[in-house]
Amino acid sequence: MLYYLFRFLEQYGISGSRLWGYISFRALLALILSLVVSAWVGEKVIKYLKKKQITETQRDAKIDPFGVNKVGVPSMGGIIIILAILIPVLLLGRLRNVYLLLMIITTIWLGFLGGMDDFIKIFKRNKEGLKGKYKIVGQIGIGLIVGLVLWASPDVKMNENLAIEQPNKEVVITHRAEAHKSLKTTIPFLKGHNLDYSRITSIFGDRRVAAGWVLFVFMTIFVVTAVSNGANLNDGMDGMCAGNSAIIGVALGILAYVSSHYNFASYLNIMYIPGSEELVVFFCAFVGALIGFLWYNAYPAQIFMGDTGSLTIGGIIGVGAIIIHKELLLPILCGIFFMESLSVIMQVWYYKLGKRKGLKQRIFKRTPIHDNFRVQDSQLDPDCKYVITSPHNPLLESKITVRFWIISIILAAMTIITLKIR
Repeated sequence: MLYYLFRFLEQYGISGSRLWGYISFRALLALILSLVVSAWVGEKVIKYLKKKQITETQRDAKIDPFGVNKVGVPSMGGIIIILAILIPVLLLGRLRNVYLLLMIITTIWLGFLGGMDDFIKIFKRNKEGLKGKYKIVGQIGIGLIVGLVLWASPDVKMNENLAIEQPNKEVVITHRAEAHKSLKTTIPFLKGHNLDYSRITSIFGDRRVAAGWVLFVFMTIFVVTAVSNGANLNDGMDGMCAGNSAIIGVALGILAYVSSHYNFASYLNIMYIPGSEELVVFFCAFVGALIGFLWYNAYPAQIFMGDTGSLTIGGIIGVGAIIIHKELLLPILCGIFFMESLSVIMQVWYYKLGKRKGLKQRIFKRTPIHDNFRVQDSQLDPDCKYVITSPHNPLLESKITVRFWIISIILAAMTIITLKIR
């Protein structure tokens, strides 16, 4: 809203109004404002949640080997994150931008879905929360909406990168003069090669483009569902998910910026996506909101984000990557989320395999994988065979969290580096 106000005032020569046309100015302002909002709103939300007894009522003592009492800590803290994202974005963003609107819809949609899950856990005293099938339907729903909008909207276009060989044999990267709809996405480590979804569906002949868009929609649904579930699994320790997601948000903000800048996109030999600069404003607000939330969520946590926060965070990351055509970089960038999900899948598969043979067996001491590092050997089932039993002495929760942050920083750096190592 403020963007349009100052753009209007610029017509009358009001001093300073031109600043609002600069992405760097609005993005950094969004970062600052989201930090202020999360810090200011956080304290009030914590007091309100405690007053209404919207707190943790059950806790598995086996998961907290050091006896940290987390019962009574307010949950549904994702409300703080959502408010700290939406307020700066609504004030500073160009609300007619289709990409920004999709990010706002994703935030509200998954925030509501996660809120319903937390509501059932807290007020209905049902630790299982919202039934899994309803969660999946909600995640598929937003993935379907995003995919169809990117397919149908005339504002969703890109300028494909072209390699032109000069007479002196030097190759110059430029982009097509006109933007158009495209099904291409960046492939990591392969220079000058993009994945075209319509090539995968070439068996459909003249309908390969339409079939390619259908495949793209399914890919969008898969990415949104996978990343949001991965973030949800990662939310198991104080500051864990918020810290990892903030690091991922920084990387996505950088990728959105270079994708929206003609010269940088040419230099890095990636697709130029007009309009995606508004995602920089969004991701700055996203990072600021998460860092501000850590003020209260860092160990020992004064509030938990709950599914209200974790599902929203994962959805934002997935949709943002899809919009800038970098979804194939997510296995690297979101390596922590991928590892958490994979550990659960492997654990369940190995346990069921042993059950068929009449054996009790597990790969890890506990999953998701971060819980494996804080389980004491004395808590293990003596009748069960474990493949991985280290570490034998549990690590402090704060140490596990920081080490996961460090891994996320390395993965984020590797993701950015892939733009050059091709």
